[in-house]
Amino acid sequence: MNISLTNMGGPMMGGGSAQMSGDAMRLRADQGTVKQGTTSFFVTNNGSVTHELVVLPLPESQIVGTQPIGGDGKIDETGSLGEASNTCGQGSGEGILPGASGWVTVTLPSGRYELICNLPGHYAAGMYSQLTVR
Repeated sequence: MNISLTNMGGPMMGGGSAQMSGDAMRLRADQGTVKQGTTSFFVTNNGSVTHELVVLPLPESQIVGTQPIGGDGKIDETGSLGEASNTCGQGSGEGILPGASGWVTVTLPSGRYELICNLPGHYAAGMYSQLTVR
């Protein structure tokens, strides 16, 4: 699965509607539904600031984009199934630099998930997307 992370001027498309510093923030997945099992996320940062991808379970009653945001500008990552935040590498790190890529491979049971960038302020700015696993 390919994920594009961006912060560009212009109208917001996809998962969110917020603006940050005049730049639209977005996280776009090339698929909204995948089969259960092993899924690899190849994440490309097409923006001008560092981003990451975190995979979180999304309870049936939860609406995508409505996680409570802490005082640090981030949401709670408890229960995360993995993250891609390592420039030119797999797994966690310090974030994916502009123009670079990273990846993560996870095993997903059926259900709903929220794909997010959880760097301070990015989730609130619209960097999230729903993924359904069947």
